[in-house]
Amino acid sequence: MLSLARLIVLLFSIFSFTVNAQESRIDLTQQMVDSTNVFLSSLSAQQRNNGTYTFEDEERFNWHFIPRDRKGVPFRSMNASQREAAESLLQAMFSAKGYQRSEAVRGLESVLAEIEVNGRFDRDPELYFITVFGSPSLDNNWALRYEGHHLSYHWTFIRGFGIASSPQFFGSNPAEVKAGPKAGMRVLASEEDIGRELITSLNSNQQLQAILPIEVPRDIFTMAEVEVSSLENSGISYAELTSQQKLVLMSLIEELASMQPEIIAQERMNSIRSDGLDLIRFAWAGGLERGDAHYYRVQGPSFLIEYDNTQNNANHIHLVWRDFAGDFGRDLIRSHYQAVAAEFGSDHNH
Repeated sequence: MLSLARLIVLLFSIFSFTVNAQESRIDLTQQMVDSTNVFLSSLSAQQRNNGTYTFEDEERFNWHFIPRDRKGVPFRSMNASQREAAESLLQAMFSAKGYQRSEAVRGLESVLAEIEVNGRFDRDPELYFITVFGSPSLDNNWALRYEGHHLSYHWTFIRGFGIASSPQFFGSNPAEVKAGPKAGMRVLASEEDIGRELITSLNSNQQLQAILPIEVPRDIFTMAEVEVSSLENSGISYAELTSQQKLVLMSLIEELASMQPEIIAQERMNSIRSDGLDLIRFAWAGGLERGDAHYYRVQGPSFLIEYDNTQNNANHIHLVWRDFAGDFGRDLIRSHYQAVAAEFGSDHNH
């Protein structure tokens, strides 16, 4: 048994870690608030009108990853100082790796413009939009969306209750650039390769559990639905993997989480662990070799990762992270109102 002294030290360590984590999240939130306000202050009146909505506006849930008209402030409309403010804002919102990945996704529009001469879409890396909902502050509910073709990231801030960071979508077309100055570039290489490493490491009995008896889907099942629930409970569970396979599966989840700043990524991973790792399932459909059309998903009690590479002769990736209760900050909003009701409920009962 722990001695009283050791127990006190342990409890103090846990308390200190929790306090430090909360302070780090507040610091991160303040940085995000400040960089967003600097960006907003750089805008013209017309740009601000185009790029800002109330937090309650339904536009906040109007997301997609296809090329289409969007609401917000596009890079195309920004002058040099506004562009600098936008870049600083995005660097605060993403991790360094996530920002680099987002820029690479944006850069693929130039590749598509060369491939699709006289195509029906305007392939332009300047058509990526920043949209702000509410007034950025530590005391307000507010949100930020960064979106364009194959990129849709959402951050929702609920006062002191935390930061929600889903839906989170990256795509890559082409998945591997076949020609030109960027030949060989694979923007989502890690996500493809780690998934394949896991499925090919499974023995035949494990693959019978993991591989879905279906045709490879043409796209992710959840598409751009505003709210999603868990898909069927199929695939192989974390509990049925070897220790090495478990490490590979966790590295896949961590790769996606690492697109977010470290504090957000850590909170995501802590939540997943507290839900129970043994309840996570990995499922695959399609071929196992590079170049084969394929799909996989990782699903736990609270989250879903979907990956699909089937279009354009299996050279076109869609990859999304969804939180069943947490997308667009729904769980944080609910927790906030419950806390307010608990604090003031006695007054309402008089």
